[in-house]
Amino acid sequence: MRKRQYDEDDVRVRPGKGSRPRTRLRPAHEDAVEGFVVAVDRGRYTCLVTAGPSAGEKRRRARDRASGAGDDGRLVVAMKARELGRKGIVVGDRVSLVGDVSGAPDTLARVVRVEPRASMLRRSADDTEDTDGIERPVVANADQLVIVTALADPPPRPRMIDRMLVAAFDADIEPLLCLTKSDLAPPEELVSLYAPLGVPYVVVGKGGTLDEVRERLRDRISVLVGHSGVGKSTLVNALVPGADRAVSHVNAVTGRGRHTSTSAVALALPDGGWIIDTPGVRSFGLAHVSVETVLAGFPDLVEGTVECPKGCNHLGEECALDGWVAAGRADPVRLVSLRRLLAIREGAPDDDRRPDAP
Repeated sequence: MRKRQYDEDDVRVRPGKGSRPRTRLRPAHEDAVEGFVVAVDRGRYTCLVTAGPSAGEKRRRARDRASGAGDDGRLVVAMKARELGRKGIVVGDRVSLVGDVSGAPDTLARVVRVEPRASMLRRSADDTEDTDGIERPVVANADQLVIVTALADPPPRPRMIDRMLVAAFDADIEPLLCLTKSDLAPPEELVSLYAPLGVPYVVVGKGGTLDEVRERLRDRISVLVGHSGVGKSTLVNALVPGADRAVSHVNAVTGRGRHTSTSAVALALPDGGWIIDTPGVRSFGLAHVSVETVLAGFPDLVEGTVECPKGCNHLGEECALDGWVAAGRADPVRLVSLRRLLAIREGAPDDDRRPDAP
């Protein structure tokens, strides 16, 4: 075997430091167009583009109006620009796009900016000490959290509802309890459990009207959460004609539904506003939520914690809230509700399906 003959082309010389100095300056992307992320799939972001500051975008929209074309926007598929690093992008984000933003098939734009978020719904992978407890972003910029739960088949899980309420307090999002399948069971028992928290609710059932639900959702960005089988996808299909979200039945043996929604997606409501359908969840970790965040949802009890010892978790005998309530300064039922949510945050199991579970 002959030995290989090397020449100068086989030698790679690293360029000197002065050949091309690095810079921290990044392009301003002044011609970027604005988009709203409606779906995320394996590193590809589907964005609704409705307007943009670039001259080309303005000319295109002028042509559309002149030709009588609609002005409802177009869907553009994009990837994340390298300069964004590891910054996550989720459904509901408002972003800036450059590149091919025509929305034509087989085209790809770039997301170069993510606008500041008004809110962020988050969950942890788990609450146990042997997990990382890292926050998992779910949806950005929602202003209403619709907690969908069935009154029967499967039976309600109050502790799961409690966890989602804590997540709403953490995200500063208004909660709304949506009780489905009222044709199978009455709602009064579950409604009474959350009456002290002042959580608004709507009740829907087979053959019933959705007018109240539509009114609650109109002109808002609402994210729907709930465990599998509660009728989330069925509700979405009824609210958004043509949504075609997959539905399934509850397992007769386990009493649990099967995941039919595999990823979050934002859908425009006919009367204005958006609903973001999320995959069914079987746990909702709260390791990232602080005691102060939960307590902020109970302004009538906050002042009573002044006399609490440092680091009080408001669950033990040393908590000053018992004396505050005993003195008639707050409703005892409110304190019970607060401690129920705090116990959930501490890692109490969320699979107790009894409506009277503590």
